[in-house]
Amino acid sequence: MTTFADVLPTLDIPALAEHAATATDADVDAALARPEAGRDLADAAALLSPVAAARLEELAGAARDLTLRRFGRTVHLFAPLYLSNECLSTCTYCGFAKNLDIRRRTLGYAEVQREARLLRGQGFRHLLLVSGEHRKAVSPDYLAGVLAHLHPEVPSLTIETEVWDKPTYRRLVEAGCDGVVIYQETYDALTYKTVHVGGMKRRERFRMEGPERAAEAGVRRVGIGALLGLSDDWRAEVLATLAHARWLIRHHWRAEVTVSFPRLRPSASGFAPTIPVDDRTFVQLTCAARLTVPDAGIVLSTREPGSLRDGLVPLGVTHLSAGSSTEPGGYSEPGSAEEQFAISDERTPAEVVAMIRAQGYDPVWKDWSAALAEDRLARL
Repeated sequence: MTTFADVLPTLDIPALAEHAATATDADVDAALARPEAGRDLADAAALLSPVAAARLEELAGAARDLTLRRFGRTVHLFAPLYLSNECLSTCTYCGFAKNLDIRRRTLGYAEVQREARLLRGQGFRHLLLVSGEHRKAVSPDYLAGVLAHLHPEVPSLTIETEVWDKPTYRRLVEAGCDGVVIYQETYDALTYKTVHVGGMKRRERFRMEGPERAAEAGVRRVGIGALLGLSDDWRAEVLATLAHARWLIRHHWRAEVTVSFPRLRPSASGFAPTIPVDDRTFVQLTCAARLTVPDAGIVLSTREPGSLRDGLVPLGVTHLSAGSSTEPGGYSEPGSAEEQFAISDERTPAEVVAMIRAQGYDPVWKDWSAALAEDRLARL
């Protein structure tokens, strides 16, 4: 069966990135004028070009209008819940890397429930369960147990953990998982090998095919993304991510697809971005993403500063985290373990909700219930 890993080499992403560097105003005009369902990767490249950067207000207006048509005035809220910072992979940019001498911790089921109940008390009904890659400390058995403990109390549970095979994802879906996030981190093969120096994460193709296995296993939402700052060419990373999203939407249409473009933040790794992506560029790529994958959700975490997050709410972002902690046990016992990276937006969930409402948008705490799926199946 053909997968995106087979298709990616045929797309010639470097040539598309080169087209972005030489695109003209006429190319941007054509991309903006084209029906939203008809835009292709060449249009995306034009929208990521220096010429398009000079027309950012125009791109922002088009992205805002499209977002309102597709998603209305809603922003979905979620919180990350870190289960463990134990890891058997060595990634040069990650604060959880195996080679780092940091305080390690894996939460027990009671501790996970305590963290989840604190987040429920703040309003959250969608949790993203995050861990390092340690298949003993964070095994399928452990994850299934966590999901079984939380599922009765938390309507929507997404995992961002080690990448698994399809039978394991099917088991986790049965335990209550309804979403899987797998960031490829970088789609450049050479960079991928350079920054992933040890552990299971070195399996580039296995990771790239993970979202497809998760979708085939029955998850209702798959999230992908590239970590900006690993590669020298941010345009190539964005174009590859958009191509991946378009493939998933076309071939796994039963699952909602989300994309994210997190920028590197300080961590215990000490890794510095090769070429940092500035705020104006980040706005441009977010608008280009919305205009190129109109049906995909766009996720924005507390990695980014509050002022930027505020400005991006109307321009395509559909999912926001708030009040986040990136360490295991960080909500009930902050400082008890090493965080994965430093957050930038430190506002409380209530403050983020107030910001969303001040802009005329509605915060959505809950948009899913397993009972709905069970009822639908019962009527088939």
